[in-house]
Amino acid sequence: MFWDYKASKRNFAAYLCCKTYRDIMLRSFLLLIFFTPLCANPCAAMAQGFVPITDKADFMARIADRKLQLGLFDLSIIVKVDGLITGTALGWQVTGDWEWKDGLFCRTMDWGGMEIDYNCQLVEIDADKVRFTADAGQGRAASFTLE
Repeated sequence: MFWDYKASKRNFAAYLCCKTYRDIMLRSFLLLIFFTPLCANPCAAMAQGFVPITDKADFMARIADRKLQLGLFDLSIIVKVDGLITGTALGWQVTGDWEWKDGLFCRTMDWGGMEIDYNCQLVEIDADKVRFTADAGQGRAASFTLE
């Protein structure tokens, strides 16, 4: 059997196409997980033992500069005291800025070149779990483990 240069070139192009498509799908899936409600109803969430953090000093003492992790998707971020967000998700870099405004955590982020819009979020904590709920507590939520 001999090596077919044209066939291998086509297969390589197909591989690149599929790899790009796969990467897009993985990123989309992670975004869904990252911003999909783990608890769709904020009122039901309160019944699970989560307590809101409404004070910046409390947020800084309990969450800032600690790793927030969602292990299943290799998502790991740190919300830093200096107003920056750093981390990784599925191998892509996560960066951003945050501020505390009217009792809410407000942030913008970039995930591997994909901008994630400014959003103010309700922050709740329960022991080593922290939950961020978008749209000032009225939107979707994501829960992380504090390390």
